[in-house]
Amino acid sequence: MRRNLEKTLFEGAERNRKTAEDMIISNYRNWGLFVYHLALEKILKGILAQQNKDIPLIHNLARLGQQTEIEFTEEQYKQLDEITTFNLEARYDDYKYQFYKKVTPKFAKEWAKNAQRLYTWIKKHKK
Repeated sequence: MRRNLEKTLFEGAERNRKTAEDMIISNYRNWGLFVYHLALEKILKGILAQQNKDIPLIHNLARLGQQTEIEFTEEQYKQLDEITTFNLEARYDDYKYQFYKKVTPKFAKEWAKNAQRLYTWIKKHKK
């Protein structure tokens, strides 16, 4: 059962990562960054499952990272905190609109690059 959960989370993370890239390329920048958040959340939860730890029902990436055995730098934690703000799922429309306006091409490029770098680094800790 636990092995199935790991597989589901890791496969879902990879699908979300690819979808995020496609969305940003297609100019759906705000949704692309949201999906990058999902990819990072799933890969972190997959690592927790692999480490035989409880998987909390939270979306805060830095808190998820702290619960793994991965040693993140302070800068990586700051990036995870910022990417956590991209979680739009249950937000009100005015918040979503403000986020849409914030995500300029430059902002999207920078944060997609940060998210991809974090994703690749976290993935190296997968067994």
